[in-house]
Amino acid sequence: MVQKSKPPIAANGPERRGEPKPRGEPKRRGRPRAYEPDVALGKALDLFRRQGFAATSLDDLSEATGMNRPSLYGAFGDKRELYIKSYQRYREEARASMTAIFREEMPVRQRLERIYASALNIYLSGETGPRGCFTVVTAASEAVGDPEIRAMVIEGLSELDKAFASCFRRAREKGELPESADPAVLAQIASATVHSIAIRSRARVPRKELEAIVKGAIDVMVGSSARSSGA
Repeated sequence: MVQKSKPPIAANGPERRGEPKPRGEPKRRGRPRAYEPDVALGKALDLFRRQGFAATSLDDLSEATGMNRPSLYGAFGDKRELYIKSYQRYREEARASMTAIFREEMPVRQRLERIYASALNIYLSGETGPRGCFTVVTAASEAVGDPEIRAMVIEGLSELDKAFASCFRRAREKGELPESADPAVLAQIASATVHSIAIRSRARVPRKELEAIVKGAIDVMVGSSARSSGA
């Protein structure tokens, strides 16, 4: 009896039992993220500082961050949410740059000089020109109609006042200021000087002129007080 031969298996037919399946390319799990959130937020922050909230469109943000609109919404929410996140990022960075200066032990005049120098470095930075202060230049405008942003602005102003007040209080305790010196009032003058140089920086006033304003303000806050106390 002649045994019938089995037909050959086609090259691209089903695999034989027991033989491993040929390995193809590894299966991808979703589309890889093509952006870094911290970098994208930094780009948005730069844009909002330069143009403000109203003048910055979603197309502007998309171009600056390299993200399309769905990606922006997915990562940060709408334009307002992205603006608030940008403002929070700005405050964190500004706070980090100032904290050490406020905490270190040094004469009050030296401390103030370093604080204002650091502030000017921030306000005068920018690839296309001085960007000023986010709080004073753009957030203060949005605070008029947005309670959440207004609360953030007030918190930032109060935080700065308290830091300066603590600085002047320590100076008075060390005898650098007379007993009659009012730390709260001096703090408000110090904060007002910060706001003034922020606005003037944005208007591209030369740094030398801003430094002259700072020196005069420090003389008013510390110099005249020190002279009257005999320091």
